[in-house]
Amino acid sequence: MDTSKSPRCIMEENMSTMTCTFFNELHLTGKLCDVVISVCGTEFNAHKIILCGCSSYFRALFTSVWNNTEKWVYNIPGVTSDTMRLIIDYAYTRSVPVTEENVEELLVAADQFCVLGIRRAFLFVLHNFKEMVASSEEFVELSLEQLCEIIEKDDLNVKQEDTVFEAILTWINHSLQDRKAHIPLLLSKVRLGLMPADYFMSNIKNNALVKENDNCKPIVIKALKAITNLNRIRPSNSSFRNTMTRPRLPYGILLAIGGWSGGSPTNVIEAYDTRADCWVKVTPEEESPRAYHGLAYLNGFVYCVGGFDSIDYFNSVYKFNVVTRTWHEVGPMYSQRCYVSVTVMDGCIYALGGFDGHTRLNTAERFEPDSNQWTRIAPMAEQRSDASATTLHGKVYICGGFNGDECLFTAESYSPQTNQWSLIAPMGSRRSGVGSHRVCGPHLCGRWFRRG
Repeated sequence: MDTSKSPRCIMEENMSTMTCTFFNELHLTGKLCDVVISVCGTEFNAHKIILCGCSSYFRALFTSVWNNTEKWVYNIPGVTSDTMRLIIDYAYTRSVPVTEENVEELLVAADQFCVLGIRRAFLFVLHNFKEMVASSEEFVELSLEQLCEIIEKDDLNVKQEDTVFEAILTWINHSLQDRKAHIPLLLSKVRLGLMPADYFMSNIKNNALVKENDNCKPIVIKALKAITNLNRIRPSNSSFRNTMTRPRLPYGILLAIGGWSGGSPTNVIEAYDTRADCWVKVTPEEESPRAYHGLAYLNGFVYCVGGFDSIDYFNSVYKFNVVTRTWHEVGPMYSQRCYVSVTVMDGCIYALGGFDGHTRLNTAERFEPDSNQWTRIAPMAEQRSDASATTLHGKVYICGGFNGDECLFTAESYSPQTNQWSLIAPMGSRRSGVGSHRVCGPHLCGRWFRRG
């Protein structure tokens, strides 16, 4: 990532420079173009194969069985023409200018059109901040706006806020006379209330740059109050709203999404921060209540599969972007499924059994993100809801559950190669609402299955 220029450029080196140049010349001159992308009345000539190369959204759009192969013009909703221009330019050049003005809309569009290169490159800085500060000469060349944009992010991956403050000092000291006046603005972006009191007093309050700038005084006073209050009482919702005391979202998080609460489904999404030992509500305003759904993590997204809202049983599926905290609906399942069993294998999501509001299901289907489509697979031997699914050695396994009359002790496995389910040895007891997970390792066999 080259952050030494303004506006900065995000790049991904998947195509050679010569290849990029060749195809971009064809694009700019309109030669051999075979598709027109129309956005808000603006039309962009392009090549399907190039757009498919950077976006699974376009691959699904152009290769769907429902698509007319002779179709020339595609109207794309939900994006501005300026942002679409950036997406198309990225497809040809593998670089895109990111500015303070376009970064939010660009990342949302990169999510919408599944342009992983843009998302990965931008997030690299957030996820590797400490290493970048220590080893990258480009860090000290960031503009003030770029540095502010990075350090104010909730998902900046730092274990302690002193890392952020010391990074600020590194940036300022690179050009001390020109940059020292920016210390109040940069200090306001640090979660000062999360710092240990002794570190704050020794390294912040008594720092020469902070002491000599009068605009830092109210920030210091506010921070001292926040530290005192946070040490006196456990974190509350007000602590999370206060930018001085709101914990950063860690690189790895535990998400609790929806469920049944207080007699009805809830829309609440909470993220557990292992570093701060606390839960943070990250519920989008538009989120709808949902319970008894399945969850799966795949390619950087959390997928919410099926479920129930106390009235309707869902076949809808949504994916949650944990960075932008936005939901996008993906292809629906063939069947409505609550109490569904979900697992992931070989880049696909499997939805097995469940309850459609009338009967327990033995049907199963598989979702492929690249095509944004579900495919029916062979039905299971048993009708099952409230079962548990996992994978092991290239097969999908499901055990237990409820068939509408009784809890089950049966279990079966699915082979994608043969598209067949096979009953395996039953469990020793009937189980509904059971949990299962694979545990691999040759050392386990002797300990668990020793005979004699």
